[in-house]
Amino acid sequence: MRIHILLKPGAKTREIQQSNGIFRVSVKALAKDNEANNELIEALSDYFGIAKSRINIVSGFNSRNKVVEILPGTK
Repeated sequence: MRIHILLKPGAKTREIQQSNGIFRVSVKALAKDNEANNELIEALSDYFGIAKSRINIVSGFNSRNKVVEILPGTK
């Protein structure tokens, strides 16, 4: 399954909201040294209850708009 993400790095709290098929994800990490992307994967892992290795950023690696692929599996 592929989902569209709008990432907000540097937020005060980690939060995931979904509306109109787009996930708005706020993470505490800043967008440097891949920290925000790593926290995004960790947040999605917790949200969907799957292992971090089952989540891949397909496009938008250096952007706030991302497409993420989630492979079936469990934690």
